[in-house]
Amino acid sequence: AILLGLHTVLTFRSPDSDQLLLPLAGTLTGLGLVMVYRLAPAVSNNQLVWFALSAATMAAALLVRPLLDWLRRYPYTWAFLGIGLVGLTLLFGHAPGSSVERLWLRVGPLQFQSSEVLKVLLVVFLAGYLDRDWELLAHAHYALGPLRLPPLPYLAPLLAVWGFSMLLLVWQRDLGMALLFFGIFLVMLYIASSRGSYVVMGLALFVAGVLVVTTLFGHVRERFDVWLNPWATSQQEGFQIVQGLLAFAAGGVFGQGLNYGAPTYIPAVHTDYVFAAIGEEMGLMGDLAVVALYVLLVYRGYFLAIRARDTFGRLLAAGLTTVLGLQALIIMAGNLKLIPLTGVSLPFVSYGGS
Repeated sequence: AILLGLHTVLTFRSPDSDQLLLPLAGTLTGLGLVMVYRLAPAVSNNQLVWFALSAATMAAALLVRPLLDWLRRYPYTWAFLGIGLVGLTLLFGHAPGSSVERLWLRVGPLQFQSSEVLKVLLVVFLAGYLDRDWELLAHAHYALGPLRLPPLPYLAPLLAVWGFSMLLLVWQRDLGMALLFFGIFLVMLYIASSRGSYVVMGLALFVAGVLVVTTLFGHVRERFDVWLNPWATSQQEGFQIVQGLLAFAAGGVFGQGLNYGAPTYIPAVHTDYVFAAIGEEMGLMGDLAVVALYVLLVYRGYFLAIRARDTFGRLLAAGLTTVLGLQALIIMAGNLKLIPLTGVSLPFVSYGGS
């Protein structure tokens, strides 16, 4: 009923809109509702309430015509708002449940993770900034070996986002969130400038920063050690990773069947490891179907970015699509132990209001 109502608003308010994005997001959200009711029935009604609130927010956004003009006109306002959220989290953040990192903000009865809001604000800021200066970024003025670089003032945002990513890595002990933020920036920088050298330079900076931070900060190095060999601490720090791998193995190709597996042995399975739960109960085929839905979602998002009438719209669509695609990739790879486990959620599927 919620999706039908959204489809009706979308059809009447924006008849030329893409006809695949909403069904794809709705399918993933429906799967997420099924899994949350299966894995955490005590909090499952919250997921349905958040789904209704998000649908209402989308409908309201469709009714506000000058929304894109507001976003385009005040990029630095959105940047300062994001920085303010980080500052508030550092000062007043709290750790819900068994978490030890104080990454959440509470507003009355509501609580949210500031990084979930910050990633959207970052995309809006970068779209506005790069829309204004893309010509200078595309036509370099200085050479550094094989690299051609723009004037230093236009490199400042690259260095600032890199520094912020390293701060996230130290503060949250979370390579995934740092990679997400920096990856968003590199993708949008490449789209604006068409310069592969910027991407190469950015990746080199990120790898060097991770190596330095891992060497200097013991708690970050500990997270990497657990990832490299979770079996050595399979009853302590590595327990979640090991149980996730066992869930994938138990699922095989076609899965144990919904409600016939034992994914609840995995700690925080409904938030961090829902992809592993799908793998255990729906098998490799179920996980590949989820991957296919994200691939289609990302494809349609970039297709819309290509069709955008102006640079700001193109960058905004590409940036938001990158958020969804890269975040899904990071958490799925973390569940499979291809990269260190992260605190990001699987978009539309994991439990949570974001």
